[in-house]
Order: sequence, then structure tokens, then C-alpha cells
Amino acid sequence: MEKKAVFAVGGNSLIKDKDHQTVQDQYRTAGETAEHIAEMIRDGWEVVITHGTGPQIGFILRRSELASRELHELPLDVCDADAQGGIGYALQQNLQNALRRMGIPKTVVTLITQTEVRADDPAFGKPSKGIGEFMSKKKALRRRRVNGWAVAEEAGRGWRRVVASPRPLRIVEIEAIRAMLASGIVTIAAGGGGIPVAADGQGKLQGVGAVIDKDLTAALMAAEVGAKLLIISTGVEKVALNWGKPDQEWIDRLSLQKVRQYRAEGGHFAAESMGPKIQAVINFLEAGGERAIITNPENISRALRGETGTHIVP
Repeated sequence: MEKKAVFAVGGNSLIKDKDHQTVQDQYRTAGETAEHIAEMIRDGWEVVITHGTGPQIGFILRRSELASRELHELPLDVCDADAQGGIGYALQQNLQNALRRMGIPKTVVTLITQTEVRADDPAFGKPSKGIGEFMSKKKALRRRRVNGWAVAEEAGRGWRRVVASPRPLRIVEIEAIRAMLASGIVTIAAGGGGIPVAADGQGKLQGVGAVIDKDLTAALMAAEVGAKLLIISTGVEKVALNWGKPDQEWIDRLSLQKVRQYRAEGGHFAAESMGPKIQAVINFLEAGGERAIITNPENISRALRGETGTHIVP
């Protein structure tokens, strides 16, 4: 158990482009990622896997909206659960098949996971995470009036529903995850950051209409299970400073001190893309983690050998 890792698969990384978004396309892409995870397991790593659900939640919401003339619309926490199950299934089956082919007698399990947040988290007062379809201003304002949605305009793209993204406090099923890890079960958990739930005055948990950043939950998970390594799989091979600017610079290795410095300077890590990943890495290393790697799925094996990716250490 010295080689424990949490592997965070990006929800966007399961969609290669706009022409490959179907369930079958995502299943095939999940299979490619599963091959790299299977290689890690073959090399002696005990792995907990989590994954994003951003675009998939959008698809589920859109289906619900289109069917609303005949069927009730789905609450956001139920969409979170549906996306966990669907993506978990694709990863679970692909990974189980890869392990069987390698002759590795391990079981893979997907655990529908809740993540507790504070009911009074400041994020609920400032919803900012865009989800679902883009709408006309007229439709967006009607949704706000009729459904109580918070809506906002994204420049050049239209209006969209926005929801809170509160900070994860506790992974409700963490003891089950620890037990499965100790038993050698490969566990897929806390997809999409976990289903956000909040406790009332009596401690009863209830789902809330929010989405949790999966990388922040992955860092919390890694700390809670005592992982040595956090891998964040995303759409780029390495982290860049001055992203998208003429002086953009790809980074191979960073210390925790340097990461804190670059984050404080601002302008390097976009809030909607690399920013949460960098914050997750900081949280993980500050909690005692030994190494974090950020890279794209096809370069995972090379990154583990130190040949590519961005490596961040204490």
C-alpha cells in the first residue's frame, strides 16, 4: 500500500471533439484511459479513480429540458448521480476488461458518492458555474422567473444557467472507499466531485443544486486515503505559464513554493480550466502528498516515467 494514487479523469478529456460526443465515443475514450490506469495497477499501484462530469451533466440537463413537455425535469443532484453512474460504468467495464486481459485478478467497483458541503457556503450567494444549454435572454429570464434559476450571459455565446460550486468538506462514503482500497478493490468514486449534499440542523443530509469541482474533491480524497500521488488527467500535456500569450511557457517541474507564487501573481491559471487543478495540487501537497502530475490521458505512462507532464512536488 506504499504506492497509493488517486487518478482524476477529466470529464472533458472523454470527449475528443464536437464530432465524438456520443455515449459510444465516450466509452471508447474511457477505454483508452483505462488502459493507462491498468498499466499503473500492473506496476504495483493501488488506485482510486475519480472523474469529471461537466459536459455529461450538460447533456443530461439538455435531454431533460427537451423532454419537459412530457416528463418532469431532473433536479441537479440527480443529474450528478446519473453522470456518476454512467461514466463510472464506462470506466469500470473498460478497466475490468483491461485487467482481465493482463491477468490481474482485481475487482473494479463504482461507488455512488456524496460530498458534504456547507449549506451556508458563500458560493451559494454567488453562483458562477455555467451548466446546460445556451439560451436567448428572453428564455433565460423566463427560467429565472418560473424556475428560480440564476442565469448569466457569456460573451458571444448567449445566456446560461449558473449554479454554485461550493468547497468540498467531507466525502460521506470515505470509510467504504478506504475499506475497498485496503481489500485491493479498484474503486471509482466521487465522480463529478461527488453529489453535493448539505446537513440540516439535525444532521440529515439532503441534495443541493450545485456542482463541486472534481479536482478539489480528488485532492481531498487523496489526503483522506493517504495517497502518495495525485494524477490529474486533462486536455493538455503540460501546464503552461502565461497561457495563450506570446510568452507562453510549458512547465516540466514546479515546487509547491513556486506554484503558490505563480498563483498569487495571477494571469497564469484560468479560473475555469487550470486554476482549480492548481489549487487541488496545492491542497494535496499541503496535506502531506508527495507528488502531483498534470498531463493528458495519452501521456500518463510517459509522465509516470518522468518523461513528460508537469510534476509538482513539496
